[in-house]
Amino acid sequence: MKVPLLDLSRQYVPLQDELEAALIRVARSGRYILGPEVEALENEIAPHCGTRHAIGVSSGSDALIVALMALGVGAGDEVVTTPFTFFATAGAIHRLGATPVFVDIDPVTYNLDLTRLEEALTPRTKAVVPVHLFGRMVEMDALQAVCAPRGIPVVEDAAQSIGSEDGAGHRAGNAGALGCFSFFPSKNLGAMGDGGLVATNDDELAERCRRLRAHGSKPKYYHSIVGGNFRLDPMQAAVLRVKLPHLDRWHAARKANADRYRTLFAAHAAQLDGNVGLPEEGPGRHIYNQFVIRVKHRDELKSTLAEKGIGTEIYYPLSLHEQACFAYLGCKKGDFPEAERAAAETLALPIFPELSDAEARYVVDVIAEYYT
Repeated sequence: MKVPLLDLSRQYVPLQDELEAALIRVARSGRYILGPEVEALENEIAPHCGTRHAIGVSSGSDALIVALMALGVGAGDEVVTTPFTFFATAGAIHRLGATPVFVDIDPVTYNLDLTRLEEALTPRTKAVVPVHLFGRMVEMDALQAVCAPRGIPVVEDAAQSIGSEDGAGHRAGNAGALGCFSFFPSKNLGAMGDGGLVATNDDELAERCRRLRAHGSKPKYYHSIVGGNFRLDPMQAAVLRVKLPHLDRWHAARKANADRYRTLFAAHAAQLDGNVGLPEEGPGRHIYNQFVIRVKHRDELKSTLAEKGIGTEIYYPLSLHEQACFAYLGCKKGDFPEAERAAAETLALPIFPELSDAEARYVVDVIAEYYT
């Protein structure tokens, strides 16, 4: 049996007529830069995020850049974030001339260890960027209890967590000053290419983000601030408008697949002999952008699964503080032991909504056979 890590064709086929009609609609409209498709998506998705404003941008990476620019982050500033995340989180900080300051992760949630956050803050801290990793949110009330009294704005990196909620009911992207989302095709809500979104309840920040995505101009050709070309493509907006009504159903399917995995792994507990650790559900709503297990002999297991036709991925094999481009920060191996341990032990299994029961059983059977 072949089990891909992700099979987007299974999502495309049932929506084929709607998606292709949407693309043709944009092609025939002659409106190829921003315009009504982007505006309509923004109006439709803002309520889903629980925010007053949604600003479509060119990617999740650019969403982070726009959000940080809107807060005035620049040279001499520090921005606190996690070392266990996709590169764009720290990359956006660096590109604006600020310094990434890392805080180790909680070994259960893989998110920022909030007990260590306060010690990382300095008078130069301009913002904190928590990452809601793999679809599980940081507990925002606890984070804001540290940041709010100090007047430090929070930019939520919710690239993997659209629709997730924390234990207090905060939805990803609406509990900070700004929330940043990615529509990369592998996300729960994915485009047919790059796309992103900045969400906020702050009218002034929303207006600033809209200007920043179009080189800072308002009116056209008049620039009081410097922005960039960060506009969401209307073709991608049209695709996302077709998919958005299905998002909650896809979330539910991913959750059902996660529950199935737990049942299947429990049935093989004796064979696994403690070698496999499953992600915890936690409070709130986990949307399972990834189903990440913690295992012994991770790289050998990954090779075995590949030989058996099973797709997996390592998110992420090298923590950011160990990346060569961040050597100037002076971090060294051992500085963030939980992030380093997660980088060495975690493996993502197929969790896409259309995954079949037979495929999930095959994945777990092969893992159990390996440890036997």
